[in-house]
Amino acid sequence: MEIKLHPIVLSLTVLLLLSCSQSKEEQQKLTRQERAELKRQDSLALKVAVMPMLDCLPIFVAKERHFYERFNVDVRLRRFNSQMDCDTALIGGSVEGGLTDLVRKKWMEKKRVSLDVATSTTGKWQLIANRVARVKQLKQLSDKMVAMSRYSATDFLTNYAFKNVRTTDPVFHIQINDVNLRMRMLMNNEMDAAWLPEPQATAARLAKHPVLMDSDKDNLSLGIIAFRTKSINNSYRKNQVSKFILAYNMACDSINKYGLEHYSGIISQYCHVDVNVISSIPKTTFSHVKMPKEKDIELANGFMK
Repeated sequence: MEIKLHPIVLSLTVLLLLSCSQSKEEQQKLTRQERAELKRQDSLALKVAVMPMLDCLPIFVAKERHFYERFNVDVRLRRFNSQMDCDTALIGGSVEGGLTDLVRKKWMEKKRVSLDVATSTTGKWQLIANRVARVKQLKQLSDKMVAMSRYSATDFLTNYAFKNVRTTDPVFHIQINDVNLRMRMLMNNEMDAAWLPEPQATAARLAKHPVLMDSDKDNLSLGIIAFRTKSINNSYRKNQVSKFILAYNMACDSINKYGLEHYSGIISQYCHVDVNVISSIPKTTFSHVKMPKEKDIELANGFMK
Protein backbone atom coordinates (compact mmCIF):
# COMPACT_ATOMS: atom_id res chain seq x y z
CA MET A 1 0.00 0.00 0.00
CA GLU A 2 1.39 3.39 -1.02
CA ILE A 3 1.67 5.91 1.82
CA LYS A 4 1.26 9.57 0.87
CA LEU A 5 2.62 12.28 3.15
CA HIS A 6 0.97 15.64 3.47
CA PRO A 7 3.10 18.32 1.74
CA ILE A 8 3.63 20.18 5.03
CA VAL A 9 4.73 17.00 6.80
CA LEU A 10 7.06 16.18 3.90
CA SER A 11 8.61 19.66 4.05
CA LEU A 12 9.13 19.43 7.80
CA THR A 13 10.74 16.01 7.41
CA VAL A 14 13.18 17.33 4.78
CA LEU A 15 14.06 20.34 6.94
CA LEU A 16 14.63 18.08 9.94
CA LEU A 17 16.94 15.82 7.94
CA LEU A 18 18.89 18.81 6.63
CA SER A 19 19.13 20.21 10.15
CA CYS A 20 20.50 16.91 11.50
CA SER A 21 23.00 16.72 8.65
CA GLN A 22 24.24 20.25 9.28
CA SER A 23 24.54 19.58 13.00
CA LYS A 24 26.68 16.52 12.31
CA GLU A 25 28.96 18.47 9.98
CA GLU A 26 29.23 21.30 12.47
CA GLN A 27 29.97 18.80 15.23
CA GLN A 28 32.75 17.20 13.18
CA LYS A 29 34.15 20.65 12.40
CA LEU A 30 34.04 21.56 16.08
CA THR A 31 35.79 18.33 16.99
CA ARG A 32 38.53 19.12 14.46
CA GLN A 33 38.87 22.59 15.92
CA GLU A 34 39.02 21.20 19.43
CA ARG A 35 41.71 18.70 18.44
CA ALA A 36 43.71 21.45 16.77
CA GLU A 37 43.42 23.63 19.87
CA LEU A 38 44.47 20.80 22.18
CA LYS A 39 47.46 20.12 19.93
CA ARG A 40 48.37 23.82 19.98
CA GLN A 41 48.14 23.98 23.77
CA ASP A 42 50.27 20.86 24.10
CA SER A 43 52.93 22.28 21.80
CA LEU A 44 53.12 25.41 23.96
CA ALA A 45 53.25 23.51 27.26
CA LEU A 46 56.53 22.55 28.94
CA LYS A 47 56.68 18.76 28.61
CA VAL A 48 58.83 16.83 31.08
CA ALA A 49 59.71 13.11 30.95
CA VAL A 50 59.51 11.38 34.34
CA MET A 51 60.00 7.91 35.81
CA PRO A 52 58.47 6.08 38.81
CA MET A 53 61.38 7.11 41.04
CA LEU A 54 61.70 9.23 44.16
CA ASP A 55 64.02 11.52 42.16
CA CYS A 56 60.90 12.86 40.47
CA LEU A 57 58.81 13.37 43.62
CA PRO A 58 59.17 17.19 43.66
CA ILE A 59 57.92 17.23 40.05
CA PHE A 60 54.96 14.98 40.97
CA VAL A 61 54.07 17.05 44.04
CA ALA A 62 54.26 20.31 42.12
CA LYS A 63 51.88 18.84 39.54
CA GLU A 64 49.35 17.33 41.95
CA ARG A 65 49.37 20.31 44.34
CA HIS A 66 49.00 22.79 41.45
CA PHE A 67 52.26 24.62 42.21
CA TYR A 68 52.90 25.09 38.50
CA GLU A 69 49.57 26.84 38.14
CA ARG A 70 50.56 29.26 40.91
CA PHE A 71 53.40 30.40 38.70
CA ASN A 72 51.20 30.40 35.59
CA VAL A 73 53.13 27.72 33.71
CA ASP A 74 51.58 24.73 31.95
CA VAL A 75 53.77 21.71 32.77
CA ARG A 76 52.75 18.34 31.33
CA LEU A 77 54.33 15.12 32.47
CA ARG A 78 55.21 12.29 30.12
CA ARG A 79 55.47 9.13 32.21
CA PHE A 80 57.92 6.34 31.34
CA ASN A 81 59.13 3.25 33.22
CA SER A 82 62.49 3.19 31.47
CA GLN A 83 65.29 5.77 31.45
CA MET A 84 65.98 4.77 27.85
CA ASP A 85 62.43 5.83 26.96
CA CYS A 86 62.90 9.13 28.78
CA ASP A 87 66.09 9.75 26.84
CA THR A 88 64.49 8.74 23.54
CA ALA A 89 61.84 11.39 24.16
CA LEU A 90 64.57 13.94 24.90
CA ILE A 91 66.55 13.00 21.80
CA GLY A 92 63.47 13.10 19.57
CA GLY A 93 62.24 16.39 20.98
CA SER A 94 58.79 15.20 22.05
CA VAL A 95 59.64 16.63 25.49
CA GLU A 96 61.61 19.71 26.45
CA GLY A 97 63.15 18.17 29.56
CA GLY A 98 63.26 15.15 31.79
CA LEU A 99 64.99 12.93 34.31
CA THR A 100 68.30 11.44 33.21
CA ASP A 101 71.83 11.10 34.61
CA LEU A 102 75.31 12.45 33.97
CA VAL A 103 76.46 9.34 32.11
CA ARG A 104 73.43 9.42 29.79
CA LYS A 105 73.95 13.17 29.29
CA LYS A 106 77.46 12.50 28.02
CA TRP A 107 76.16 9.66 25.83
CA MET A 108 73.51 11.97 24.31
CA GLU A 109 76.12 14.64 23.67
CA LYS A 110 77.96 12.06 21.58
CA LYS A 111 74.70 11.77 19.62
CA ARG A 112 74.81 15.56 19.12
CA VAL A 113 72.01 16.26 21.59
CA SER A 114 73.00 19.08 23.94
CA LEU A 115 71.37 19.29 27.38
CA ASP A 116 71.24 22.08 29.96
CA VAL A 117 71.23 20.73 33.52
CA ALA A 118 68.49 22.27 35.68
CA THR A 119 69.41 20.44 38.86
CA SER A 120 71.12 17.46 40.39
CA THR A 121 68.67 15.05 42.04
CA THR A 122 68.81 13.55 45.51
CA GLY A 123 68.34 10.02 44.22
CA LYS A 124 70.62 7.10 44.88
CA TRP A 125 71.04 3.59 43.54
CA GLN A 126 71.50 0.39 45.49
CA LEU A 127 72.91 -2.86 44.16
CA ILE A 128 70.62 -5.49 45.69
CA ALA A 129 71.25 -9.23 45.46
CA ASN A 130 68.61 -11.91 45.18
CA ARG A 131 68.40 -13.63 48.57
CA VAL A 132 67.96 -17.04 46.93
CA ALA A 133 71.36 -16.59 45.23
CA ARG A 134 72.91 -16.34 48.72
CA VAL A 135 75.20 -13.53 47.60
CA LYS A 136 76.51 -11.46 50.52
CA GLN A 137 79.58 -9.87 48.92
CA LEU A 138 80.39 -8.36 45.54
CA LYS A 139 83.00 -11.02 44.75
CA GLN A 140 80.27 -13.67 44.95
CA LEU A 141 78.63 -12.20 41.83
CA SER A 142 81.19 -14.08 39.73
CA ASP A 143 79.42 -15.66 36.73
CA LYS A 144 76.13 -14.04 37.80
CA MET A 145 73.73 -11.55 36.22
CA VAL A 146 73.36 -7.92 37.28
CA ALA A 147 70.40 -5.94 35.90
CA MET A 148 71.21 -2.39 34.78
CA SER A 149 70.94 -0.01 31.80
CA ARG A 150 73.70 0.40 29.24
CA TYR A 151 75.51 3.75 29.02
CA SER A 152 73.86 5.02 32.20
CA ALA A 153 74.62 5.65 35.86
CA THR A 154 73.91 1.98 36.65
CA ASP A 155 76.37 0.85 33.97
CA PHE A 156 79.01 3.14 35.47
CA LEU A 157 78.18 1.97 39.01
CA THR A 158 78.56 -1.69 38.03
CA ASN A 159 82.09 -1.01 36.79
CA TYR A 160 82.79 1.21 39.79
CA ALA A 161 81.65 -1.49 42.24
CA PHE A 162 84.09 -4.04 40.83
CA LYS A 163 86.98 -1.62 40.40
CA ASN A 164 88.87 -3.20 43.30
CA VAL A 165 87.03 -6.53 43.48
CA ARG A 166 88.37 -9.68 41.87
CA THR A 167 85.97 -12.32 40.60
CA THR A 168 86.95 -15.74 39.27
CA ASP A 169 84.53 -15.35 36.32
CA PRO A 170 82.98 -12.34 34.56
CA VAL A 171 79.95 -10.50 35.96
CA PHE A 172 77.26 -10.30 33.30
CA HIS A 173 75.73 -6.86 32.71
CA ILE A 174 72.11 -7.55 31.74
CA GLN A 175 70.20 -4.65 30.24
CA ILE A 176 66.78 -4.34 31.90
CA ASN A 177 65.67 -0.76 31.36
CA ASP A 178 62.26 -0.80 33.06
CA VAL A 179 62.96 -0.19 36.78
CA ASN A 180 59.75 -1.88 37.95
CA LEU A 181 60.41 -4.90 35.72
CA ARG A 182 63.96 -5.02 37.07
CA MET A 183 62.61 -5.13 40.62
CA ARG A 184 60.11 -7.87 39.77
CA MET A 185 62.77 -9.98 38.05
CA LEU A 186 64.98 -9.74 41.14
CA MET A 187 62.13 -10.64 43.49
CA ASN A 188 60.96 -13.50 41.23
CA ASN A 189 64.45 -15.07 41.26
CA GLU A 190 65.05 -14.28 37.57
CA MET A 191 68.06 -12.04 38.25
CA ASP A 192 70.99 -12.49 40.63
CA ALA A 193 71.29 -8.79 41.43
CA ALA A 194 69.89 -5.47 40.25
CA TRP A 195 70.50 -1.75 40.58
CA LEU A 196 67.36 -0.22 42.08
CA PRO A 197 66.40 3.36 42.93
CA GLU A 198 63.90 4.37 45.60
CA PRO A 199 61.18 3.32 46.26
CA GLN A 200 61.90 0.03 44.43
CA ALA A 201 65.01 -0.53 46.58
CA THR A 202 62.94 -0.32 49.77
CA ALA A 203 60.45 -2.84 48.37
CA ALA A 204 63.32 -5.25 47.70
CA ARG A 205 64.85 -4.74 51.14
CA LEU A 206 61.50 -5.40 52.80
CA ALA A 207 61.48 -8.73 50.94
CA LYS A 208 64.82 -9.53 52.66
CA HIS A 209 67.05 -9.08 49.61
CA PRO A 210 70.50 -7.87 50.80
CA VAL A 211 72.20 -4.62 49.74
CA LEU A 212 75.69 -5.08 48.30
CA MET A 213 76.44 -1.45 47.47
CA ASP A 214 74.88 1.97 48.03
CA SER A 215 75.90 4.85 45.74
CA ASP A 216 75.01 7.28 48.54
CA LYS A 217 77.65 5.78 50.86
CA ASP A 218 80.24 6.36 48.15
CA ASN A 219 79.02 9.97 47.88
CA LEU A 220 78.03 9.48 44.24
CA SER A 221 75.15 11.57 42.96
CA LEU A 222 74.65 11.08 39.23
CA GLY A 223 70.96 11.84 38.69
CA ILE A 224 69.94 15.08 36.98
CA ILE A 225 66.94 16.87 35.52
CA ALA A 226 67.91 18.47 32.24
CA PHE A 227 66.37 20.31 29.29
CA ARG A 228 67.21 20.15 25.61
CA THR A 229 69.33 23.19 24.73
CA LYS A 230 67.55 23.59 21.38
CA SER A 231 64.12 23.36 23.00
CA ILE A 232 64.68 26.18 25.49
CA ASN A 233 66.65 28.62 23.34
CA ASN A 234 64.00 31.35 23.35
CA SER A 235 62.60 33.70 26.00
CA TYR A 236 59.24 31.91 26.15
CA ARG A 237 60.76 28.53 27.02
CA LYS A 238 63.38 30.03 29.34
CA ASN A 239 60.60 31.74 31.26
CA GLN A 240 58.78 28.41 31.54
CA VAL A 241 61.88 26.68 32.89
CA SER A 242 62.48 29.42 35.46
CA LYS A 243 58.89 29.00 36.70
CA PHE A 244 59.29 25.22 36.69
CA ILE A 245 62.28 25.69 39.01
CA LEU A 246 60.30 27.93 41.37
CA ALA A 247 57.56 25.28 41.63
CA TYR A 248 60.19 22.54 42.05
CA ASN A 249 61.80 24.39 44.95
CA MET A 250 58.40 24.96 46.56
CA ALA A 251 57.65 21.23 46.31
CA CYS A 252 61.02 20.37 47.91
CA ASP A 253 60.20 22.65 50.85
CA SER A 254 56.78 21.04 51.23
CA ILE A 255 58.15 17.47 51.16
CA ASN A 256 60.86 18.33 53.68
CA LYS A 257 58.31 19.96 55.96
CA TYR A 258 55.58 17.31 55.89
CA GLY A 259 57.59 14.15 55.11
CA LEU A 260 57.18 11.38 52.56
CA GLU A 261 54.18 9.75 54.22
CA HIS A 262 52.19 12.96 53.84
CA TYR A 263 52.54 12.45 50.10
CA SER A 264 52.04 8.68 50.14
CA GLY A 265 49.06 8.97 47.79
CA ILE A 266 51.17 10.74 45.17
CA ILE A 267 54.09 8.32 45.59
CA SER A 268 51.73 5.35 45.24
CA GLN A 269 50.06 6.89 42.18
CA TYR A 270 53.29 7.56 40.30
CA CYS A 271 55.64 4.85 41.64
CA HIS A 272 53.19 1.94 42.05
CA VAL A 273 54.18 0.94 45.59
CA ASP A 274 51.99 0.43 48.66
CA VAL A 275 51.84 2.33 51.92
CA ASN A 276 53.99 -0.24 53.72
CA VAL A 277 56.87 0.42 51.30
CA ILE A 278 56.41 4.19 51.50
CA SER A 279 56.49 4.21 55.32
CA SER A 280 59.77 2.24 55.21
CA ILE A 281 61.68 4.53 52.82
CA PRO A 282 64.65 6.09 54.67
CA LYS A 283 64.33 9.76 55.53
CA THR A 284 65.11 11.75 52.41
CA THR A 285 65.85 15.47 52.19
CA PHE A 286 65.11 17.22 48.92
CA SER A 287 67.37 20.13 48.01
CA HIS A 288 66.54 23.19 45.98
CA VAL A 289 67.94 23.13 42.47
CA LYS A 290 71.72 22.78 42.49
CA MET A 291 74.36 21.84 39.98
CA PRO A 292 76.05 18.40 40.04
CA LYS A 293 79.37 18.04 41.83
CA GLU A 294 82.41 18.48 39.60
CA LYS A 295 83.74 15.12 40.80
CA ASP A 296 80.61 13.31 39.58
CA ILE A 297 80.76 15.08 36.21
CA GLU A 298 84.39 14.04 35.74
CA LEU A 299 83.64 10.42 36.65
CA ALA A 300 80.73 10.26 34.20
CA ASN A 301 82.72 11.89 31.41
CA GLY A 302 85.68 9.60 32.03
CA PHE A 303 83.46 6.52 31.84
CA MET A 304 82.08 7.61 28.45
CA LYS A 305 85.43 8.36 26.81
